[in-house]
Amino acid sequence: MSDKNVDKAGVEEAAPEAPAEAPVNIPNIEELIPGLAEEIEAAVAEAAALEAEASEPGAAGATVTPAGVIAQLEADCFELKDKLLRALAESQNIRRRAERDRKDAEAYGGTRLARDLLAVHDNLDRALSHVDDPLREQAESFIEGVELTQRELLNAFAKHKIEKVSPASGEKFDPNRHQAMFEAPIPGAQPGTVIEVMQAGFTIADRLLRPAMVGVARAMPEPEPEPNTEANTEAESSTGETTEPGTTEPAPKENGAE
Repeated sequence: MSDKNVDKAGVEEAAPEAPAEAPVNIPNIEELIPGLAEEIEAAVAEAAALEAEASEPGAAGATVTPAGVIAQLEADCFELKDKLLRALAESQNIRRRAERDRKDAEAYGGTRLARDLLAVHDNLDRALSHVDDPLREQAESFIEGVELTQRELLNAFAKHKIEKVSPASGEKFDPNRHQAMFEAPIPGAQPGTVIEVMQAGFTIADRLLRPAMVGVARAMPEPEPEPNTEANTEAESSTGETTEPGTTEPAPKENGAE
């Protein structure tokens, strides 16, 4: 045991000493990147200037205050509110216009078809107007069929609000619903009244489809003044000449008269 300890001690004494660590020399950042501190300060100052410009509501150099920010927000709010009200009004107008167009299409959508069917009604009306008693006795069933056809056509017109315009004699002439074809002086008729209906008119949902063709009464002509017989008599008595009836020229003298 003593020999082993002696050998170990000799080994430890014989081991060479480790050299001491040299101090690490850390270079300064400013030495590695010259002027870095100046560049950082300039960047910070530029960022602050950009932030001030971005938050500035008015002209350059103006001071941003809470009152100015509130005023700007109120102005933006008023502008947005105005745009909202205008958009709501426009949408309401569009909705009303669409509803009116829908009603017009529902009421007047069949105007063209109805105008074309008026010729059929006119032909049936003309055919029935020429039917007399002998013809009705000969073709009673046929004439009844024509009358039923005309009645069904009028019923179809009524379903689509198509009404007949046939003014009575003596009714006041309406230029919005009637069309004057002629004027004639009629004794006892008031001027401007209907005296004859040549063709009936029609309306569709209170809109004129075809005017009624009528004759209109006009004022009676004034009577011509009668010749003044008293003046002629006085002239005859003063001159001794007579005038022929209905003329102002003196009558020819008889033979032997001065």
